[in-house]
Amino acid sequence: MTTTPSTSPDSSPGSAPGSSPGPAPSTSPASKGVTRAAGLLPVDPGLRRATLLTVLNSLGNGLYFPLGALYFTRIVGLDATSVGLGMTVAGLVGVAAGVPAGRAADRWGARQTGAVLWAGTGFATAAYTLVHSYAGFLVAVVCATGLQMASRGVQGAIYADVLPAATRVEARAYLRMVTNVGMGVGGVFGAIALQLDTRGAYVTVIVVNSVSFLAPALLVRRLPLAPHAVERASAAAPVEGGPWRAVRDLPFLSVTVLNAVLVVQYTMAEVGLPLWIVERTEAPRWTAALLMIVNCVLVAVLQVRVARRASQVPSAVRAMGWSGLLLAAACAVYAVSAGLSPVWAALALTIGAVVQVLAEVLSAAGGWTLGYELADARAHGVYQGVFGAGMSAGMMAGPALVTVTAIQHGALGWAVLGILFAAAGLAVAPAVRWAQRGGQWRGEPA
Repeated sequence: MTTTPSTSPDSSPGSAPGSSPGPAPSTSPASKGVTRAAGLLPVDPGLRRATLLTVLNSLGNGLYFPLGALYFTRIVGLDATSVGLGMTVAGLVGVAAGVPAGRAADRWGARQTGAVLWAGTGFATAAYTLVHSYAGFLVAVVCATGLQMASRGVQGAIYADVLPAATRVEARAYLRMVTNVGMGVGGVFGAIALQLDTRGAYVTVIVVNSVSFLAPALLVRRLPLAPHAVERASAAAPVEGGPWRAVRDLPFLSVTVLNAVLVVQYTMAEVGLPLWIVERTEAPRWTAALLMIVNCVLVAVLQVRVARRASQVPSAVRAMGWSGLLLAAACAVYAVSAGLSPVWAALALTIGAVVQVLAEVLSAAGGWTLGYELADARAHGVYQGVFGAGMSAGMMAGPALVTVTAIQHGALGWAVLGILFAAAGLAVAPAVRWAQRGGQWRGEPA
């Protein structure tokens, strides 16, 4: 990450077709950055505390990620297919729970709701150590995964309340960088537990992961509200269209769906590429690990800088448009790798992964901006719940979509994916114009 001053918060690398011109350059606080000391230490006290919560949770998640499914198959003794089905059911429950959780955040407060959801996730995760049957597994995984996924939208509402509006998108980028680092460090220790391959090692990891939810649950209520959130709470203005407006806000829903399509890129990298490398190319199998390292490093280096350049609606629209086009280009490069020698295949896949990282950081920054700026600031819980549920749905559908296209049909399948990404990215501009015609209540002042 860097603290090099950026240009106007609205500036972005070029203009995507169909985008609208941005406002004049600004000297708002957003342009000053959110960190100091070579970009490592947050300036805002709310961001500092949010960073602590993020570090705790991402370390636990990274620790658990490499061995979660293996615990239930190798230690508990469940069938792999049954475990996969149970996790799918749990994911569906999580998607469905996102919007009600957001409504709870609007009614009782995002910090309070987040504390309950994280505490519930922690206890449900700890219950994995007591599972001895498929029924017990199903109950535990539905509760843990459902509560964790439901908390995504609430987490967005928490950030809306505790982070200064002018630097919120850049702050989220910083937290994403912290998450990547924490996950990576946790993953190293998870790999050690995986190598030990004993019940004690697995149970220790599960307990530590449960604590990584319980600790933030205790700390989140102490996050200070940003001035704009205090002012909004004191005004207590009713939400136009009712508290459930977000589920009927068709322009916002259209942006949510388009963002969900772009989110498929994450499972394309995590699931599709490893399968593609092993089944369809001559590249060494370790190439999959190389691409993951490339992704983590480049996201950590680029995400904050890109977020500074996509912190206003026009630049966010351009970022989403470019993201779709870059994803299409990455798909084309991946398709070409199938007919190359091992060395050239690995090189092509690496180039494709770099292009995809550029698309990833652009779409992440653009999505954060649009998710906040197109929402009714008086009902951030439900709006972020809807937006988060869309992302969860995209990530759930991703493995099946990538498998039935690229993995099964090769170059033709990659072409279908590329066209889908490009179309979704370019469609964001008219969808946002539709949303902006909806009224002046969208967004909130810095």
